[in-house]
Amino acid sequence: MTQDQLRQLAAAAIVLVSVPLGFLVRHFLLARLAKVASVTQSRADDAIIASLRRPLPLWSLLVGLYLASRVVVVSPELAQLFDKGLLSAFIVSATFWAALLVSRLLQLGIAVPGQAPAPATGAVRYLAKLLVVALGALVLLSTLGISVTPVLTTFGIGGLAVALGLQDTLGNLFAGMQITLSGNLRVGDFIKLESGEQGYVDDIHWRATRVRTLANNFVLIPNRRLAQSVVTNYHRPTPDLLVAVEVGVHYSSDLERVEQVALRVAAEVMKSAPGGVPTHEPTARYQSFGDSSITLTIVLSAKEFSESFAVKHAFIKALARAFAEEKIVIPYPIRALNLTQEQQGKAPLPSGG
Repeated sequence: MTQDQLRQLAAAAIVLVSVPLGFLVRHFLLARLAKVASVTQSRADDAIIASLRRPLPLWSLLVGLYLASRVVVVSPELAQLFDKGLLSAFIVSATFWAALLVSRLLQLGIAVPGQAPAPATGAVRYLAKLLVVALGALVLLSTLGISVTPVLTTFGIGGLAVALGLQDTLGNLFAGMQITLSGNLRVGDFIKLESGEQGYVDDIHWRATRVRTLANNFVLIPNRRLAQSVVTNYHRPTPDLLVAVEVGVHYSSDLERVEQVALRVAAEVMKSAPGGVPTHEPTARYQSFGDSSITLTIVLSAKEFSESFAVKHAFIKALARAFAEEKIVIPYPIRALNLTQEQQGKAPLPSGG
């Protein structure tokens, strides 16, 4: 067997070994690193290790091909072309790996001073991936010996034409970025639009904002429309919100006693209800003289908007039970008809003839 044949055989062996070697490294080394990362507080290391599972065998194959090319004897031109091909394949794979990794890290959450980390919106993740791919494309062109300046000029002129044809799409994209960067809306916030739509912000994507209603349905709102709407955010500045419950008591009731009972029940509900705020001090205020009762408003607090229904539910049941025990009457609507007054107010009928 000649020396060239031995070199070719060695190169083939290196290539054949490189692929299973990549799978073995992924199976053993990444598995151990994943166990170490699982005990840390940060989730970024888990995302980085998980992202390496797919490209690792490919990168091992590229390394094997590179080592094999150094074993066999080929012409300098062919060796240079082969090296450029391997480097281009590595740049392309690394670019897509970095784009997916950046998107995954952003999805884990962005730390905002004074607030808990929140997942980045779809618009931010989409733009981040686009920037990473664009940077990788520029590196690839530079590696292949293609001048970047004419390409950027061509893309600039072509981009202007594309922008004119995609005004609505780009308008929604930049509106989504503006909504995200302003910090007034974040993923997980409960909002209500002036048009009546309400729900939790599930994602702010490049074209539309996805809102999940309390009925567990999705409402898609174009970003431009959302940016121009009057929006009530029930999670800002804090998710806690006040819950007002009105009740009517009989005119003959002892109002001081009614107020004491209502406040006692409200304080108990704040501590026992699942969505109540134990530190909140309820208030009770008489509001008006109604047609058949005196109106009392009790103000409670819920941890967030969706919990307000449970808090109100628990308070109404507890208050009705307490009023029944204290013999405090919640009157039915009453209409009194004074027939004598009605008769006296009638004009005499004209006589005939």
